[in-house]
Amino acid sequence: MDLLKSYLMYVVREEVEVLKEQIREFREKNSQPKQENNLLKTLASPEQLAQFQAWLQTGSPHPHATLQPQGTTQPPAQPASQGSGPTM
Repeated sequence: MDLLKSYLMYVVREEVEVLKEQIREFREKNSQPKQENNLLKTLASPEQLAQFQAWLQTGSPHPHATLQPQGTTQPPAQPASQGSGPTM
């Protein structure tokens, strides 16, 4: 009986270690999107945030969403008045 108990405890410990490693990996994968989300929140204007909140509450499709396949979207056009060099 003690042998069975010891074996079961060993198996449980091994499974706990595997789960701890998975949790560690998930946290690492989750940290980058969280950082990106925080950055986007700081860069968004109050009007954009209000529109986004309204969109979340209605659950309707995003008004600026496109049905183009991934990778075929074009980058937003830059205003013509911007210079090509960095500004400081």
